[in-house]
Amino acid sequence: MSLKKIFVSIMASCLVVMLAYPALAELNLDALPRKDIMMVKSLLKKLKPLIKERQADSTLATLSFDELYAPLNEKEAQLLKNFQGLDAKALNVKIPFRGLATGKEPLTKITGQRVRYINVQNGASHELGVQYLPEQVYAKYTDMMAAMQKDIGKRLLIESGYRSSAYQLYLFVFYLKNHEYSIRETVKWVALPGYSEHGAPAHQAIDFINVLGINGEYNTKEFEDLPEYHWLMKHAAEFGFVLSYPKNDQSGITYEPWHWRLDERQ
Repeated sequence: MSLKKIFVSIMASCLVVMLAYPALAELNLDALPRKDIMMVKSLLKKLKPLIKERQADSTLATLSFDELYAPLNEKEAQLLKNFQGLDAKALNVKIPFRGLATGKEPLTKITGQRVRYINVQNGASHELGVQYLPEQVYAKYTDMMAAMQKDIGKRLLIESGYRSSAYQLYLFVFYLKNHEYSIRETVKWVALPGYSEHGAPAHQAIDFINVLGINGEYNTKEFEDLPEYHWLMKHAAEFGFVLSYPKNDQSGITYEPWHWRLDERQ
């Protein structure tokens, strides 16, 4: 066979492969085109029954990538993989890659946490949703809360703990609509999979809330003024926890006095 025929044969084979497995088009980071927006809406609609089912049995935080992709057709799955493979550097993400959380790690299921709201009559309370933490992190958390209780007669609850990287990916795509389908804007508010400390068992984050429902989300000073916060600032490091996003942090992340992570170096 001549070199020309060999070359033609190779090119034909490559074309067949490209047609069978089309390359993913690059996502527009500033504003998704209409066709991508429509496909995002389509895949979210496909995923809605799965998400509702996992919410109902309190296992959404442990969602795996296989489970996330299963309801989607080929084009929808390709688009989702494009989001999963976004280049953090191109998006000016300054926080470090923490690794992917599979949803299969040994986790402690946390239930029965109740919040009593200020200005609510008759002592009405609300139960926080089921949370998960890696077993070793939960052990450190319970030790820390026991010490806080002993010192100041108070403790903090877990408003948000572990969530898998697949769930983080879903959240990123879900919240695109809140930022006019701009990836650059969304990434300022929602971490990419692998970059959230809530999905990093070795650097696991906990978002705290006190028993009166104060979490600082809408008013950071409310949380800063809590005796529980002042205790954390003095003693959390003794249990391996650090404040992830202090004021004027170089990561560019907004100050979050409620967000603490386990740091094995402590």
